[in-house]
Amino acid sequence: MNQRNNRRLVLFPGPIQGHINPMLQLAQILHDRGFSITILHTDLNSPDPFPHPSFAFRSIGDGLGQSEASTSDIVRLIMLLNARCAAPFKERLREEVSSQDAPVTCLIADALFSFARDVAERAGVRTMVLRTGGATALRIFAGFRLLRERGYLPIEESRLEDPVPEFPPLRVKDLPRVNTGEPELFDRILNDRIEGIKDSSGLILNTFEDLEQPALSLLRQEYPIAVFPIGPFHKCGPSSSGSLLAEDRSCISWLDKQAPNSVVYVSFGSIASVNESEFSEIALGLADSQQPFLWVVRPGSVRGSELVENLPGCFLEALEERGKIVKWAPQHEVLAHRAVGAFWTHNGWNSTLESISEGVPMICMPCFSDQNVNARFVSDVWRVGVHLNNGLERRKIAEAIRKLLVEKEGEEVRERAAQFKEKANSCLMQGGSSFQSLDGLANHILSFELTNHQHKPQLRS
Repeated sequence: MNQRNNRRLVLFPGPIQGHINPMLQLAQILHDRGFSITILHTDLNSPDPFPHPSFAFRSIGDGLGQSEASTSDIVRLIMLLNARCAAPFKERLREEVSSQDAPVTCLIADALFSFARDVAERAGVRTMVLRTGGATALRIFAGFRLLRERGYLPIEESRLEDPVPEFPPLRVKDLPRVNTGEPELFDRILNDRIEGIKDSSGLILNTFEDLEQPALSLLRQEYPIAVFPIGPFHKCGPSSSGSLLAEDRSCISWLDKQAPNSVVYVSFGSIASVNESEFSEIALGLADSQQPFLWVVRPGSVRGSELVENLPGCFLEALEERGKIVKWAPQHEVLAHRAVGAFWTHNGWNSTLESISEGVPMICMPCFSDQNVNARFVSDVWRVGVHLNNGLERRKIAEAIRKLLVEKEGEEVRERAAQFKEKANSCLMQGGSSFQSLDGLANHILSFELTNHQHKPQLRS
């Protein structure tokens, strides 16, 4: 620990909720290991420094207008961020390297930022990459060129059920989809991200060996860099919230009044949305399940409507008796609560890993990107959930909820989920795989000291 004192790490999160949280969690993990932490962040979705008094926060201008900052076309947003942030990032990093504070030992950048490594290397600072998704999904994104060559992409409706033997057990419908008007731009951005990872000084992943060992083993063969799976991040110690939305904590006191393992928690993350008819089916399915539910309906959850309105009468009756709706919830606490027995999720990686780590079975409703991959592995590989295949229908929703919460048919799923919770806890204990990987990461970062001093910074363009 003494060796790490006065060793400063600069972390650069992507400005999306699902990217900010794991980067701040990683920052806390490394701070607990004795490193000093500086967070560089964009003006867009800048994190709140208040819950993190031990970190230094420095902003860089991104020059994005309100209309440009939309997540409706995530590919265009990433392109704009890389175009607008490179120059201000270079200037801010130069200030950090030249400051009288502890020397900058390493930059840890979100994989979204393809320019960060080159800028840092010219400044004499080694760069590692945090990939906020899983190892399995990373391999599939890296295989996009192969998938296109073999005709799986672009996805054709007539082939949705076809298997993809290159990546079992995926079917064509499980391949990542990204809504964008510029698919060629997406391919270029994806290629830049993959090459940026391979050219970096190491890859950090929020996962653990017992969960994704096959994918991790292949990544180590395919990538000429050190790979450090040190997750689940949120279980490594007490962590402050990095939420961009205000959390409604009244849901915790509501959960306190519910029976153990009786509640289905419903949340589709910070970006995913449904249309009004899907929203109605969700409501009716929750009502028909006869189970208590906690439902997150944030602004923007329903396309074309900012208000929870025109809900069916039977649902409102159910809500009065055994349901609660909030705009945002403290998800870590909710999933760890004794009352929660199932999680209906969009299967973003953070939500998926948090649910697995707390032993909560999942109802899978993937929307885009790697969520399709995660959902298929939840249902068919790890077998800790059920997949809502082929759209939303109230009867199937109610059946899935009751299966996971109360019916004998769901016992094996509940047992496997409990076993994965034990594995997630064990990997973080002394001698566990993530504990050892974190030791390796800390020593790897310290090894940069010599090479950083040998590099003469070239801070001019």
